[in-house]
Amino acid sequence: MALTELTGNLHMHTPYSDGEWHHADIAEAALRAGLDFIIVTDHNVWVDGVTPYHSSDDGKRRVLVLTGEEVHDQALQPQSNHLLVYNAGREVAALAHDPQQLLDGVNAAGGLSFLAHPFDSTAPLVDYDPIHWRRWDATGFTGIELWNYMSEFVGLVTSPAAALKYGANPELGIKGPRAETLNKWDELTAAGRRIVAIGNSDAHGATYHKFGRSAVIFPYEMLFRAVNTHVLLSNELTNNAEHDSNRIYTALREGHCFVGYDAPGPTRGFRFSAQGEKGSAIMGDEVVAGAGVTLQVSAPAKAEIQLLRNGKPVAQKLADTNLTHITSTPGAYRVEVYTVFKGERRGWIFSNPIYIR
Repeated sequence: MALTELTGNLHMHTPYSDGEWHHADIAEAALRAGLDFIIVTDHNVWVDGVTPYHSSDDGKRRVLVLTGEEVHDQALQPQSNHLLVYNAGREVAALAHDPQQLLDGVNAAGGLSFLAHPFDSTAPLVDYDPIHWRRWDATGFTGIELWNYMSEFVGLVTSPAAALKYGANPELGIKGPRAETLNKWDELTAAGRRIVAIGNSDAHGATYHKFGRSAVIFPYEMLFRAVNTHVLLSNELTNNAEHDSNRIYTALREGHCFVGYDAPGPTRGFRFSAQGEKGSAIMGDEVVAGAGVTLQVSAPAKAEIQLLRNGKPVAQKLADTNLTHITSTPGAYRVEVYTVFKGERRGWIFSNPIYIR
């Protein structure tokens, strides 16, 4: 079955919290970057009444603008336990003092929840304290933000020289999700939990004033061309905002998506699927092992492809676009794709798992 692929970014901010651009301007940046949808996630405020569809000047492209929220307890120091909330339909920041109560409230509202930058870095040069997710005893979250571009950049700012180097050319330092995040994700899925991974920019559009220089080094459009989440739908979007948003949220909930770093090259077209005697599956789905399951990977260009089971490599292809692996061993199977960019091996694509039961 042919699938419709949409590229979106699910973590950004406006002047309603600590961003620089309003929704309409961000939508224009998303259109220029080629995104199909964005979810704006201001801190502890749910902004209602946003115009959903924005079209390019020639009318050939449009972007769907959705509203979410990044919720955290502002009384906590450092302000850890940030939660990306989607499709709750109402303000939930009043529950932020208790992460479990917050997660329960989001679920009761029919929303989705993703742990934002669950493992973070400290950056003394810019007075930044890490804002990890610290409440791993809490349950009920939909997934995790596997790759946060700005969080990774903060970890590169280890000295004035590094700040200048990577501030001028951030692509020299961006390499992929943190190992701690990948390991925790594998730990959770290997234990039988369905945990969806997404990737985002965490765009603010802020002007930085450091070391005698001032610049907007991370414009919205630039970040929208980097780490994104690609969702797979059974059909094209319509002109009905409620219908279209529900389909996107359903795809995210089911894990019918992958994380792509689009700066080295377009990740659109990546596919990971499974076929067995008792059914077929795409990313996020379950399939029964039976006598055997054929896992198939297709990358949009030649690259290093790794297939992992419960976080451990089970198959690999180098400089290839396809990988096929047959197994009857249960587990959470996912794909990592690496490519060479700016002279170094870098993460390119990270799939959600197919669960063989």
